[in-house]
Amino acid sequence: MLFVARTRYRLPLAPGLARKWEALAGLADVRVLAAAAPGSARSDGVFSLARPLGRPALDGPAFYLLLPLRVARELRRFRPDAVVAQSPYEGAAVLVARALVRSRAKLVLDVHGDWRTFTRLYGSRLRRLLDPLADRIGDAVVRAADGVRTVSGYTTSLVRAQGVEPAGLFPAYMELDTFLDRPPAPLPERPRALFVGVLERYKNVDGLAAAWRRVAQEIPNATLHLVGTGTLTRVASALVEELPGRVDWDESLPAEGVARALDAATALVLPSRSEGMGRVLVEALCRGRPVVGARVGGIPDVVEDGVSGLLVPPGDIAALAAALVRVLSDGGLAARLAEGAAAAAPRWTVSAEEFAARQVELVEHVLA
Repeated sequence: MLFVARTRYRLPLAPGLARKWEALAGLADVRVLAAAAPGSARSDGVFSLARPLGRPALDGPAFYLLLPLRVARELRRFRPDAVVAQSPYEGAAVLVARALVRSRAKLVLDVHGDWRTFTRLYGSRLRRLLDPLADRIGDAVVRAADGVRTVSGYTTSLVRAQGVEPAGLFPAYMELDTFLDRPPAPLPERPRALFVGVLERYKNVDGLAAAWRRVAQEIPNATLHLVGTGTLTRVASALVEELPGRVDWDESLPAEGVARALDAATALVLPSRSEGMGRVLVEALCRGRPVVGARVGGIPDVVEDGVSGLLVPPGDIAALAAALVRVLSDGGLAARLAEGAAAAAPRWTVSAEEFAARQVELVEHVLA
C-alpha cells in the first residue's frame, strides 16, 4: 500500500506514531509520500517527504503541483496494489499519476471532513476564487475512487451525497498515550475555557472572540486559553490586548502541553463553522473535559449534547456565549458533563493494531 498525504512528518517518528506504521508494516508492504516538517530527515526507506519551502505561502501549491510526478515515480518503482489518499485533492494527484504510468493500482480515498472547506474557510480569502474548480475536482474524485473510507456519520453523509456508498467506516488512529497515561484531573477551581486549533475562518475564531467578550462581562474571574496560529492571529492578539490577564495565547504546544492545558481547563470550546472529526475533541474526552461546540460537521458525532458537552447552532455568538457561561458558572453541570466526557472516550480510542487490521481489510475488500 502506498499512502499519500499532505501531513507533515518528522523523522524519526515519535513512538506513538511509529506504532501505527509498524502495525501496518506487519500486515502489508507500506510506503508513504508526505511532507517533511522543518529540520526533519526526508527519507528512511518507508517515508519519502517533500522538502518544506522557505516561503509558507508557496509550500502548499508546490506540494500539490509536484505530487502527481512523485506519485507516478512511486507507482513505477514500488508498484502498489492500492494507493490510500488522505483527501480528494491528494486523490486527484493519484488519478493523474495513475493515468500517466498506466498503473492498475486501486485508489482508496479517506474522507475526514468536508473537502470544500479547503478553499472556502481556510487560508487567504483569495482561495475563494478556486471554489468552482476545487468543488468539481473534489466531487469527481470521490465518485472516481475505487473505494472510500469515512470516519464518522457526518463524513459518510458527504460521500453519500455524491452517490457513493463508503467501503469502510472507522475512526482514524490517533496516538493518545499522552492523554490516557493517567486518570483525568479534577476540574479547576477557577473557570477556564480552552481552544486548540488553527486560527482560521473555519474554526470560527472570530466568533469565539466575540462570544468571549460577553462571557468576560458575566464571569469576571473566567479565563480563556487559545492555542494555535494561522491567518487570524490578529484576532487572538487583539483579544489578549483587550482583556489582559483574562486571555492567554500559545501559538503551539506539544501533546503533553495540550494535555496539561486540558487539565487546567473547565471545558474545551470548538465553535467551528465546518469540522470533520476534530482530534482535539477526542483528546478532551480522554482528559475528562466537556466540550462546548457548534452543532456542525462531525462534532455531534463525538459530543452528545447534555451528556459530554453542550452544542449550539453554528455561527450563533449569543448561544455560544450562553453555553460557555452555563458550563463555567455551574460547577454541578460541569462535573456531570466531565463524567460523561470521560465515559465517551473509549469509543474513539483505536489501537494501532486494530486500525491496521481494519485498513488492510478495507484495501483487500476494494481489491476484491
